[in-house]
Amino acid sequence: MPVDFIALANTGVQKLQPYQPGKPIEELERELGITDIVKLASNESPLGPSPRALAAIRGQLENLHRYPDGSGYRLKAALGERLGVRASQISLGNGSNDLLELVARAWLRPDDEVVFSEHAFAVYPLVTLACSARPVAVPARDYGHDLPAMAEAITERTRIVFIANPNNPTGTWISAADLDHFLARVPKQVLVVLDEAYFEYVEESAYPDGISRLTAHPNLIVTRTFSKMYGLSGLRVGYAISSLDIAEVLNRVRQPFNCNSLALVAAEAALDDHDYLEYARDLNATGLAQVAEGLEQLQLDYIPSVGNFIAFDCGRESMPVYEALLREGVIVRPIGGYGMPNHLRVSIGLPEENERFLEALAQVLG
Repeated sequence: MPVDFIALANTGVQKLQPYQPGKPIEELERELGITDIVKLASNESPLGPSPRALAAIRGQLENLHRYPDGSGYRLKAALGERLGVRASQISLGNGSNDLLELVARAWLRPDDEVVFSEHAFAVYPLVTLACSARPVAVPARDYGHDLPAMAEAITERTRIVFIANPNNPTGTWISAADLDHFLARVPKQVLVVLDEAYFEYVEESAYPDGISRLTAHPNLIVTRTFSKMYGLSGLRVGYAISSLDIAEVLNRVRQPFNCNSLALVAAEAALDDHDYLEYARDLNATGLAQVAEGLEQLQLDYIPSVGNFIAFDCGRESMPVYEALLREGVIVRPIGGYGMPNHLRVSIGLPEENERFLEALAQVLG
């Protein structure tokens, strides 16, 4: 009889389904023969990389036969200066997803518990189950984190709490006062991972900067990425900021060259391209307003977002709408796997891409 290798995997992995990313443009071209396609599915920057990042990449191409700097010295030094932390507090990752997995791998044991919110990022239960730990999904409040309920869900078996601020896929956010009250309730031995992948887009005055809370809360880990506002999704580079002790543990389990040389130089260059970042933030704010207004005109409910995406209620099961949009050459993201079967998530694109989406949605809804 053939060997059942799934049955031989650890019990947590047996419960997993592979992560489903947004449909690639090339895949839709192959399936339907469409060439005029707008992809608004993966919360990518519509601008492309910073010109400074592209120049840095070109300057590094001749050195591709060399391994990258495994310590990421220059990028960590630049980040440390920008963020006001020591470079030794920074851990680099192959995107911030890599850091989430490293935290789980370093601290979780079988039957430990991990607390996170309903409708939160799909990677949280994925990395939990991969370590044979127990995911504890706390019901959301208005599609966002119910922090008091999450604090109540912490038990003696809880090792990690994941918080996304802003949250993906809902775009909801947590205020500074609410976060501080929550952190004060968390036992000191429980790690709190504050996932700030969309930090740069937020302009709300009450939105908290997690890094400023590290000194008061040594159990806090803040993760960020160059994949969103900085437009470097294809290079996969993210980072975590934490106490020195936590950073030491993460460096023990990370792969020695988990950030490639192009990613390192591009991220360092993009970090200082202030004009690019300001333009990207303004473009996103305008696009959020454009898409929200269009959804209102279509009389569709949506969740107000501070990220670079909006989740909206189709008023019906969303998969047929998603599939019809594909036939119109528009790729968005179904989020039934997040417990939102009637919602779709659309990333904010260029003004003409946003308009293309709204026109296609109006056509599909009839």
